[in-house]
Amino acid sequence: MEKKQIRLTVNGEIHECTVESRKTLLDLLREDLKLTGTKKGCDGGECGSCTVLLNKRPVNACLLLAVGVDGQEILTIEGLGKNGLHPIQKAFIEYGAVQCGFCTPGMILSAKALLDENASPSEMEVREAIAGNLCRCTGYEKIISAILSVSREKG
Repeated sequence: MEKKQIRLTVNGEIHECTVESRKTLLDLLREDLKLTGTKKGCDGGECGSCTVLLNKRPVNACLLLAVGVDGQEILTIEGLGKNGLHPIQKAFIEYGAVQCGFCTPGMILSAKALLDENASPSEMEVREAIAGNLCRCTGYEKIISAILSVSREKG
């Protein structure tokens, strides 16, 4: 199997890795960098549990090859909470938006990308931003309320 040397910044730290050409970003994060907060769900881009921010944009890490993110910047849930809980994480706890927690990292990172771009989104904009993140435990209402509460704090 062909291997390639890549360099990427993950959660503010530069990593140089040798990866097989078919290795996904998700597997690189979980297996090589031991960042298991990014969840492996459907492994086909359908559930959003593997959502990370690539250059501040939400992406499904299971769909990207690690070699394709050479030189890029990645933010995972571990990086978001690096210096204590982020306001979005606090809101998820406060509003009871976490149940099993499997979808939570992807939801939170999708919400961060939205709020970084639009500090005062409408409920519909929040719904659209998290549309690629499936949750089997909640009815989404507490998740949406938590995200909207952070937007009100910012505004």
